Amino acid sequence: MGQALQRAIAQAGHEFAGGVDAGDAPAEVARTADVLVDFSSPDALADTLAAARAAQVAVLVGTTGLTAAHHDLIAAAAREIPVLQTGNTSLGVTLLAHLVREAAQRLGEDWDIEIVEMHHRMKVDAPSGTAKLLGEAAAEGRRIDLGANTESGRDGMTGARQPGAIGFAALRGGTVAGEHSVIFAGEQERIMLSHSAEDRMIFARGAVRGAAWLIGRDPGRYDMGDVLGLG
Repeated sequence: MGQALQRAIAQAGHEFAGGVDAGDAPAEVARTADVLVDFSSPDALADTLAAARAAQVAVLVGTTGLTAAHHDLIAAAAREIPVLQTGNTSLGVTLLAHLVREAAQRLGEDWDIEIVEMHHRMKVDAPSGTAKLLGEAAAEGRRIDLGANTESGRDGMTGARQPGAIGFAALRGGTVAGEHSVIFAGEQERIMLSHSAEDRMIFARGAVRGAAWLIGRDPGRYDMGDVLGLG
């Protein structure tokens, strides 16, 4: 992603201020950049946010596998600087989440929702950040809490599907950059909304667009929907 971001920055006509490898401190880059873009690891996020707050620069967080504690750190930073946090920087996925939210709101609880995702064999977290983002969109559309209405890891005699639950299935293999489908299953009919990532450059281009949009914004917490004006 670091190399892809450098290419996307150059393609968009922006200047690359510098990068940070594992074990390096981001403070120096933060002092020279207009915005930080974090695609590192959950363990590195605290240092990135601290550096952004100290330098008073915006930060885009694209790292996945975050916990509630990480989100608390993001919320604290957003009181001082603009922070865009997302599970996926693809513009296509951003629009997909919007469509999922709309469908979940209008179809109602009698339509079962299943989210299926596939990634390369080296991905370490499941479900993916994008799958969670899509699940949150569906939950928001239904005005329910995702954590209390999630079904995943089905195996053996699990019993019938719970009404209103949002299901997740994660597949791993090969070199798949990312595939996500949200299935709305009703009585005698189904709707499937899908997105396929063919190259990681789509995430880099979306991140650069989001980062450029974030510069100069008021302190607060933003997402890619704000970048596309989806509200």
